[in-house]
Amino acid sequence: MYTKEVTIRNATGLHARPASEFINCAKKFQSTLKIRRKEGPAAKSDNAKSMITLLTLALACGEVVEIVGDGADEAEAVDALVALIEGGFGEL
Repeated sequence: MYTKEVTIRNATGLHARPASEFINCAKKFQSTLKIRRKEGPAAKSDNAKSMITLLTLALACGEVVEIVGDGADEAEAVDALVALIEGGFGEL
């Protein structure tokens, strides 16, 4: 299991377009991937390859999330998703 925390940086949070990018990236990997808000409502881990999960979390700018990977390519997968968030999905 490989885990990293990252802060949502884009001003509009993880809305539909960046959520779609996130999922497309996540689906490239074999590992099971989960995302979890670190504080506040919905602080449970859930499927990071699901659009419904990401939109339901309604992650806003400044919120900290934890991404967890479990599988053969877990480190590569988590690092790729963290880099995508840190890069602001091209919105910064």
